Amino acid sequence: MKEIGKIWMNRKLVPFKDAKVHVLTHALHYSTSIFEGIRCYNTPNGSAIFRLPEHVDRFFNSAKLYSMKMQFSKKEISDAIIKTVKANGLKECYIRPLAYYGFGTMGLTPTPNKVDVSIACWEWAMGEGKAGKFSGARCKVSSWIKIDSRSQPMQAKAASNYANAALARVEALENGYDEAIMLNIHGKVAEGSAENIFVVKDGIIQTPPLSAGGLEGITRDSIIQIIEENGGFVIERDLERGDLYSADEIFMTGTAAEVKSVTQIDKVIIGNAKMGKITKELQKSFSDVTMGKDERFLPWLTFI
Repeated sequence: MKEIGKIWMNRKLVPFKDAKVHVLTHALHYSTSIFEGIRCYNTPNGSAIFRLPEHVDRFFNSAKLYSMKMQFSKKEISDAIIKTVKANGLKECYIRPLAYYGFGTMGLTPTPNKVDVSIACWEWAMGEGKAGKFSGARCKVSSWIKIDSRSQPMQAKAASNYANAALARVEALENGYDEAIMLNIHGKVAEGSAENIFVVKDGIIQTPPLSAGGLEGITRDSIIQIIEENGGFVIERDLERGDLYSADEIFMTGTAAEVKSVTQIDKVIIGNAKMGKITKELQKSFSDVTMGKDERFLPWLTFI
């Protein structure tokens, strides 16, 4: 990552290298932080942030679930996100708002500490999301179980949840795979390490319900709405590991991943080991939406 540009911190735009926190910041010790991942696309009509209001709503919902008293309104955060992108002069980028319990009182209880907010953005590079965009990703069903919603609020996009996901991702990479798929405590499919998952069987698109433990992904919701707007439907139901192995197609969705194909689960080849027809069509449909080429979904774009 290039250390250039500005980062928004509690109303101030500070140079990238000066965006620092104290080593005794509560979130650093106890994972008491929440965040968002947002994309800004360079469309033919100018730079546009994808589903900004929905991301900001989820950001504040995550904060609520962690008893964070935000010192900013939703409008202030939305305006700050736009201001940060403009200040960095990026036409296309990844945006990371972060709210965290800051430096103050040390100890397990976070609430006496002030909630700080930062917003960073950087030039988008495909990086980890590359596998599955052109050729299919190879996934491993993780030995790590997805955290149960009785342990932590899974609908909060919280740093603590991603420690679990990071273990799964590293395990998959160390075993020669591109990505992990996580099962919940009941052995049902939850999601990937950082993506929601969809299975296609006999032309029917299925995805685990949110009760299985996956995050309420904004890209997941976008894909479901696109499918429905195009006359199709998605069935939400609990999926077994066997449903993955017997699928005709599998694809994953996420802000970074967008829509990516999966062509192998463990040692099992999915379909004909190539990106499936439905996945390919959805990749194009989603790209058209983010590029402002589908007028039905233009309200999802905030032009800056």
